[in-house]
Amino acid sequence: MPDDLVGRYLDCLRRGEPDAMLSLFTDDAIVHSPLYGTLPAAQFYPRLFSDTQQSTLHLRRTFRDGESSIAFWFDFDWVLGDGTPAPFSVVDVAELDPSGRISTLHIVYDTVGIRDAFRAATGHESTGI
Repeated sequence: MPDDLVGRYLDCLRRGEPDAMLSLFTDDAIVHSPLYGTLPAAQFYPRLFSDTQQSTLHLRRTFRDGESSIAFWFDFDWVLGDGTPAPFSVVDVAELDPSGRISTLHIVYDTVGIRDAFRAATGHESTGI
């Protein structure tokens, strides 16, 4: 189940489909993002996808802790809404509920290389960690 979840998550992220993405999460799921701060998943993904023109993903590795959590390391070749490239390598750590849906997601990456481009493209300050 967890490997299938990672594949579906990355596919939804690549396609930018908020409804499909949110089907992978519990109704009250929270996302912790270095750029966007802490938000309900239902707010985070529509916002992320509206700031995205294109994304290409390359999965590097998946790490599991039984059925309760999974982490996945991938390269995110993100193109912001104005066409500015903002690529980075990221580890997402997902805490899962008993049904295998994501209840909490911690997104971990260094924003120093993309913070200025993010601010210029979106008009938003980074509100994350």
